[in-house]
Amino acid sequence: MMGAALFCQGFALSAGLIMAIGAQNVFVLTQGARGHRPWFVAGVCTACDAVLIAAGVGGVGALTGHTPWLGSAFALCGAVFLLCYGYCAFRRVLCGGRLVPMEQDAPPERRVILMTALAVSLLNPHALLDTVVLIGGLSSRLAPEGRALFGLGAVTASACWFYSLSLGGKLLAPVLRRPGAWRVLDALVGVTMWGLAAGIGGDALVRLAS
Repeated sequence: MMGAALFCQGFALSAGLIMAIGAQNVFVLTQGARGHRPWFVAGVCTACDAVLIAAGVGGVGALTGHTPWLGSAFALCGAVFLLCYGYCAFRRVLCGGRLVPMEQDAPPERRVILMTALAVSLLNPHALLDTVVLIGGLSSRLAPEGRALFGLGAVTASACWFYSLSLGGKLLAPVLRRPGAWRVLDALVGVTMWGLAAGIGGDALVRLAS
């Protein structure tokens, strides 16, 4: 049961982080809406997230694993970030947002799609912060086996999101052009982030106090 809980926690955290509108999601969605190699795009973005999450869970987790107070401090900082992230999501609910479709063009070559997918995944500071720093930092409070399950849950969420977004692009694109759809999505992100912050932050405070 504990392993399943850690997997679900990693899944929920990654899902909440990845659903926020950004360059990577816009690229995946628009390529899926145009039918430009949707399987390939989703696969590249999923693989990039898996590499970044593994680096975060393995590197940051191993770095803090031998220093319990440092792991709790990382977790507490992560909880604060989640509170801020949720706050920004709720602000976007009030301000609204929408997907701006790009102009129609001819299908690009596989090489062009690959390079663009790598750029929006690996050169994206938000993606690096979410995967390497935040997910890696929050996993540092766990044992090695727990970190692996937490990271696996996070990678699974990325795969589910990217493939759903890419392959369902033709259906999602018209809906996501409406600001109201992004408000609902951001509201779900905000609730998820604050719920995770409460659980993770409470656990970190207890560990620091003990």
